[in-house]
Parts: sequence; structure tokens; C-alpha cells
Amino acid sequence: MDTIISSKDTMSLWAIIVIFSSLSIYLELKFKWAAKLSGAILALIFALLLSNFNIIPTASPVYDQVWGFIIPLALPLLLFQIDIKAIWKESGRLLGIFLLSSVGTVAGTLIAFFLLHNHIPHLEKLSAMMSASYIGGGVNFAAMALKFNPPKDIISAAVVADNLMTALFILTLMTIPTIQFIKNKFSTPHIDEVEASHHNGAEDYFSRKEISLLDIALNFGASFFIVAISFKLSELLMKIIPESKHNIPLEIFRGIFTDKYLLLTTFTFILLLLFPKFFKRLNGSSEFGTYLIYLFFFVLGIPASIPLIIQNAPLLLVFVFIIAMMNLLISLIAGKIIGADLEEILLASNANIGGPTTAAALAIAKGWTKLIGPILVVGTLGYIIGNYVGTAMGIFLGQYT
Repeated sequence: MDTIISSKDTMSLWAIIVIFSSLSIYLELKFKWAAKLSGAILALIFALLLSNFNIIPTASPVYDQVWGFIIPLALPLLLFQIDIKAIWKESGRLLGIFLLSSVGTVAGTLIAFFLLHNHIPHLEKLSAMMSASYIGGGVNFAAMALKFNPPKDIISAAVVADNLMTALFILTLMTIPTIQFIKNKFSTPHIDEVEASHHNGAEDYFSRKEISLLDIALNFGASFFIVAISFKLSELLMKIIPESKHNIPLEIFRGIFTDKYLLLTTFTFILLLLFPKFFKRLNGSSEFGTYLIYLFFFVLGIPASIPLIIQNAPLLLVFVFIIAMMNLLISLIAGKIIGADLEEILLASNANIGGPTTAAALAIAKGWTKLIGPILVVGTLGYIIGNYVGTAMGIFLGQYT
């Protein structure tokens, strides 16, 4: 369907991304109602409205640039001020709830399959793809698509349903901490810390700070350096480690050790350990990184096309909705039983459904800065176990078709 702004109109699309992301931050800081929603939710909503009213396209090379360029730059910037020694403590706590959250994905896939397998063709293959993706990420989705090889139109419809579900799911996760009834049922130390620093948290986090031209130069210079080295190392390792579509363990090994984001995070951690004083002196790194993350939240909401779902595969949205909601429900119940914090539960669930980068973005948007590094570390575990779970689901459910 034609849109007012073409997918090739690079300048206009960049203008919209930047303007509406900036507007979201402005509204969050100036109005109480917007602060309760949060700027990240506003950015997502703006994107959903613009794409679903055919003002902007649902796909464009510009959006790919945000995923491939802006996000990698944002992640090191946001890690520069993190206490690296505290990461291991927080990572250990998150690991358990992440694994329990993965059980929720498996349970949701089984329930959704047996409810809908008579109505959706090739659902056993889609179950393999979505269970792997909703524990790991897009890499696992692609691996299971290659392994089970469903029709291309089924894959396309699943991608559309997944895009819409991911956007709605993250909106849900961002709303949950604002619901007093749920907050009363869990410990919320990170939320309490943000609220204690200032009544809405964002005002203090985004208050004016002394930033020099040298700070800007060193922040972006260091970030570009880390991204460039990590991405080149990823390319080199992909050439060294052979590709094997039929050898799942080897593909998992290759996927982990060539993953750009895992290499980027690891390289950043090494530099933080080697040069802690240098990075601590960099003013503005959190502000720069957070602004880039707002651009990401806007782009995250764009592909969520409701008309495309209604036109192509409405039942697929029901399918992924059941999986995502079961993941969240079991995460909350299991997290409550083991005494996990609400913030850890929500981030673990997000890391399952949306991957570690969107989980880190949620932590940033909410001001849970101590959990950014840990969720990036723990979330990469999904890449390891996702393909195993997806393969097992595909083989097991194949018996019922």
C-alpha cells in the first residue's frame, strides 16, 4: 500500500524519526501524564500511528540503519558509566529468572499449537521458529526457518505477526511498573531508586550536566572504535568458523562467537576493566546513548502493521500472543516464587521475546541502569538454547500434523 512518504525518501524519514523521538522526550520531561507513560512508550505509539495510517512505510533502508548503526553505537555509550564489578552479581540473579521465563515460552508454544494447529497450516514448523526466536532472537528464527523450510509466504506472515507482537509486548512491559497493584506484589528496588532520585526519575536523569566538546569527541570516538573493531572481528570469525546448516551444535557455536552484539559487549567490558578512570571521566555518555535508544524505540514500532495482519494472517497474531502472554505469566509467577525483583522479571521476559538489545533498551528507558549490562550478558544465553528448544519443538509437534 502506498504511503505519503516513500521508503526511499531518506531525509524525510530521518526527520520524522528524530523529530518524534525528540518530541517524546520533551513531553516526558514537561508533562506529568507523559512521564507516567514514559517517552519510550510515546515514541512507540507515535510510530504505530504513523505507520498504520500510511503516513510512513513499514519497511525502509533507513530503519535498517537504525538497527545496524544507531543501536551498536548506543550500547557502548550506555555501558561506559556502569560498575563492571556489579555486573556479575546482577547477572547471576537474572540468569535463573531468564531460564524460568524460557519455560514460559515452551509452555505457551505447546498451548498455542494444540489450540490452533487445525486452523493454521505448517504450525509445527512455525512453532519451532517462534519458540526458538522467543528464547533467543532473530538469528534463531532464521536458523529454524532454514531447518524446517516452511513456505515463504508463511515465513513473511510470521515476521509481520512477530513485529506487531513485539511492539505490543514491550508496551505492556513498560506499562506494568506503573500499575500499583502489581508493584505491591513484588520488590522493586530499581524503580524505588529512580523514584527516590526525583519524583518521576526522568527529570534527574536528564538534568543539565557539564559536557565539553572533548567529552563529545571522546564518547563518540570510543564508541565508533568499539563498534568498528567488534564488527570487523565478527566478519573475520565468520570466515574462520565454517558454516554448517545441518550441524546445529556447530551453527550455535558459530552464532555465539560471531555475534556482533556479544563481541561488542565483551570488548566494551574488557576496556572498562582496563581503563576504568578514562571512561568514568566521560561526561554525557549516558545522555548520548539514551537519545539514540529513543530513536530505536520509535523505529521498533514502525513495522507493527495492523492492516497487514488483518489481511494476511490474523490467527498468527493470536498464536504469537498466546506464547508471549504465557511467557510473561509464568515469568511473573515463577519470579514471585523465587523472590526475584519485578524489574528483573520484566527484563528477563523481554530478553526472551524481544532479545537482549530490546531488553537493554527497556532498562535504559526506565532508568534501571544497574541492569543494562547484566541483561545484555544473560540475554545472549537465549542464542545458545533457542535452537535446541526450537528443534525439539519442531520434531515433537510434527507428530501431530
